[in-house]
Amino acid sequence: MKRPKTAEQYVDLVKQAMFEVEELRLAAEYDADSMGEVMPFVDKLDRQIRAVYDAMRDGTYRFANEDLEFMELIKDIDDRLLPFKGLLRQINDTHRLGLEVEED
Repeated sequence: MKRPKTAEQYVDLVKQAMFEVEELRLAAEYDADSMGEVMPFVDKLDRQIRAVYDAMRDGTYRFANEDLEFMELIKDIDDRLLPFKGLLRQINDTHRLGLEVEED
């Protein structure tokens, strides 16, 4: 998966992740029998992604060659419970490696 080329695209990915987390929460609340495993981690994931977004908004966000906090949380979660895990990995890769540089 390619990293975004602009800061705006990167912010959009984080916004998309926040939307996906909210959708996951709603699905788990609606169908607790089949989605109940989501509840133990969804609030923490939401807080951690929002912290990234808040840092972007207030200007304190910095790229760094280290994983974002939520990567530890999601590493052992099955992809069926977290269908947007690839999006979270893409955000983390961008955090670690920076924006995609266009080749001339």
